[in-house]
Amino acid sequence: MTLLPGDGIGPEVAAATVRAVDATGARIHWHEVELSGAVIERTRQSVPDEVLRSLDDTKVGLKGPVTTPVAGGFQSVNVALRKKLDLFANVRPVRSFPGIHTRFEDVKIDLIIFRENTEDLYSGLEHEVVTDVVTSLKVITRTASIRIARYAFHYARTHGRRKVTAIHKANIMKLADGLFLRCAREVAQDYPEIEYKELIVDNASMQLVMRPETFDILLLPNLYGDIVSDLAAGLVGGLGLVPGANMGQSHAVFEAVHGSAPDIAGKGVANPTALMQSAVLMLRHLDERASADKLQAAIERVYADGKTVTPDIGGRASTTQFTDAVIAAM
Repeated sequence: MTLLPGDGIGPEVAAATVRAVDATGARIHWHEVELSGAVIERTRQSVPDEVLRSLDDTKVGLKGPVTTPVAGGFQSVNVALRKKLDLFANVRPVRSFPGIHTRFEDVKIDLIIFRENTEDLYSGLEHEVVTDVVTSLKVITRTASIRIARYAFHYARTHGRRKVTAIHKANIMKLADGLFLRCAREVAQDYPEIEYKELIVDNASMQLVMRPETFDILLLPNLYGDIVSDLAAGLVGGLGLVPGANMGQSHAVFEAVHGSAPDIAGKGVANPTALMQSAVLMLRHLDERASADKLQAAIERVYADGKTVTPDIGGRASTTQFTDAVIAAM
């Protein structure tokens, strides 16, 4: 198992998660590889060779956040890693959490976002035509669109989910988003037992805020998936709680979707829940189901109790105290 702690609060939440996973009794051998802004600057590689060698060997990784420069600097590590390993499906389950006070406390939210992970505007094809005039190409292909749609519908069928909603802006981007929709409709015909719907992305955003309980599986191109998954995380308590999985044909990388939070790095107050829940997804992928269930149940017990949660949730516990509580709850 490749462990990529990242930077900022990454090493703290990664260490906490390793402790929690090991406490479940799962048979995990960790191979830790450094992946940080400093390493990227030194090697001049968005994904250093050592990281790729380790992931090619283990096929599975658990990754903490890595700081990405804004409006300059090196390419996003997440984008580069997904492209190099063809991690085409970004999967983010978003569920109501016990003990978390939100405006939706009386509503059960249980949705899963399936985001195409390799193309769209994240292809990075930008060009300055003349000074202060920039074009950025949105790339949508049939191959990628069919692949993510089949992944989402197959998951729905095998996990007893009832509805898939494709999110788009095909009223404006008739060719690009139109192709994505045509592919989703084609795949939907092979899954007649799954209800299929379509929503324009701005309407979908409003509906998520007003009636989040009406959604089940959301199928989106890359950019909309990025934005909507953060919006959905806000419905249940924020990015500090929501896990993420990047799935490919041969590799899988599980990660916390929040940032590196350098302002609290080293203070011992970072919330490791998102990475711990990503580790739950990882354990299920590895068929360590008993360990996955044990860790998930322990996290939920700590939140339901509410006495040992971190400051971002309104508590006073340190990262170590929270982790101790999770382990004790097992």
